[in-house]
Amino acid sequence: MELTPLWPTVALTLQLAGVTTGVLLLLGTPLAWWLARTRNRWKAVIEALVTLPLVLPPTVLGFYLLIALGPQGPLGAPWLQLTGAPLTFTFTGLVIGSVLYSLPFVVQPLHNAFGAVDQGVLDAAATLRAGPWDRFKSIVVPLARRGFATAAVLGFAHTVGEFGVVLMIGGNIPGETQVLSIAIYDRVESLRYDEAHVLAGLLLVFSFAVLWWVYRLQRRPDVDARP
Repeated sequence: MELTPLWPTVALTLQLAGVTTGVLLLLGTPLAWWLARTRNRWKAVIEALVTLPLVLPPTVLGFYLLIALGPQGPLGAPWLQLTGAPLTFTFTGLVIGSVLYSLPFVVQPLHNAFGAVDQGVLDAAATLRAGPWDRFKSIVVPLARRGFATAAVLGFAHTVGEFGVVLMIGGNIPGETQVLSIAIYDRVESLRYDEAHVLAGLLLVFSFAVLWWVYRLQRRPDVDARP
């Protein structure tokens, strides 16, 4: 079996997962902090929307994203006018879909970590004239570092394993939108089971390693959790 053609697919998958994880951490951190601290009456609605990809079939989310990102869609049409390029069946479209689909895997660990931060510590820092950003940077981030690590790893791993959403909005274009999960489907469809075994085995080992690391991290005593 020739393994060389698989490397562009692996590289594209890692690139998509890396970009998606970075965007998710930027967007998910303030969202998770707000959810952990707010008493707004709309909190339950926002939590339901964030968690929706956990229970919604990926093809359903992918279908609506396909419409929204399409040339006539509410997001795709202005993007097409602005850039002259479509959003569907492109890497940019994959990033948008991946961010929405993997959002709960980043927000929930951060939400749990932020919720565990003692409000009394923050109040004490406020009495010492520490501003909101200073309190977050100097106190919350160190205390929630496990949550950040778990969120980053789970977001990255979940993006690597995407299938339904990616297939709906990205298709199967080698070198452009064909990620590992799609490559497995493509090789099974063409009866190239030897290559499918290699790719499926890589994802199996990767997924197990991620879960092992996350559970090991959660059970390790946190002796350095002081701000």
